[in-house]
Amino acid sequence: MIFSNKLIAWYLDNKRILPWRETKDPYYIWLSEIILQQTRVAQGLPYFEAFKQTYPTVFDLANAQEDDVLLLWQGLGYYSRARNLHATAKKVAYELNGQFPTTYKELLTLKGVGEYTAAAIASIAYDEVVPVVDGNVFRVLARIYGITSDISTQRTKKEFQQVAAGLIPKENPAIFNQAIMDFGATQCTPKGTDCTPCPFQTTCVAYQTNQIDKLPVKLSKTKVKNRYMDFLIYLDKEGNTQLEQRIKKDIWQNLYQFPVVDRFDETPINIREHIEAQQNKPPITQVECLTEEVIIHQLSHQKLHIHFWLIKTNHTLEHAIPWTELNKFGFPIVIHNFIQSLTV
Repeated sequence: MIFSNKLIAWYLDNKRILPWRETKDPYYIWLSEIILQQTRVAQGLPYFEAFKQTYPTVFDLANAQEDDVLLLWQGLGYYSRARNLHATAKKVAYELNGQFPTTYKELLTLKGVGEYTAAAIASIAYDEVVPVVDGNVFRVLARIYGITSDISTQRTKKEFQQVAAGLIPKENPAIFNQAIMDFGATQCTPKGTDCTPCPFQTTCVAYQTNQIDKLPVKLSKTKVKNRYMDFLIYLDKEGNTQLEQRIKKDIWQNLYQFPVVDRFDETPINIREHIEAQQNKPPITQVECLTEEVIIHQLSHQKLHIHFWLIKTNHTLEHAIPWTELNKFGFPIVIHNFIQSLTV
């Protein structure tokens, strides 16, 4: 167990002080793990504190309105995590009497809880001997042991799980898992790694063979589609605007936005002609593009090309919302940021 002993010794000297590490409460551990999926600790920490303060128990979160949960989540991205968070809170509160499952396999039945998250909760909250395997763990084990298998395949994931299972100590699974996560996040980093203080320097295959920047190996690449979105900010004589909720299973589901011309075809359209062709739209007095340059917003599978347009009318808008009340709605971060920069 030389590996685990070295790793844990490093962790005890270098670990980050984080609030979810001060408890065995599965609710807070689960909450932190969902927030930290595809999110850096520095970004996720204030969200964890906000959720903990607003919803101190799983019952508080279960009883919340989804719109309020999405509003508190605003800016974290991957909003399906927030919807799954809320759905799981309701299941735990209403079906499980507030008690989280206590084993890895049972935790996998919760919505939004995958193998990594289940392993983290099971080991940290309940001391179950099950290793976590994520991007950090891939990197650490691939470099130290010189594993050159393609990590984008399911077969390789199982290979790494077997390696990790052979390293995790039965007496300290929680500390080991947190140690390897921290080690990958702060020491054995994706780029610009400083190997000088690394306790594995003399035995690390990647370091000894000068392959730090080549491991782990990931061959597949995500195909990214271009998407073109023109958001129409209607404004009437009373200073009201219009919003719509994205209810389809698509990006930003259940969040709010201004009416949009949405397409995957890059061919430009005439916004004024588009509006005038719509039924039940009031006569417009002004059409102005508010973005001198296109706003590029990168998602995992889509590259969004965004423009915002101001559409003024002297008529009263139907189903209008005062501009001053926009802060009550949860927007995708790119729209939220634009609203914050705008004076109308």
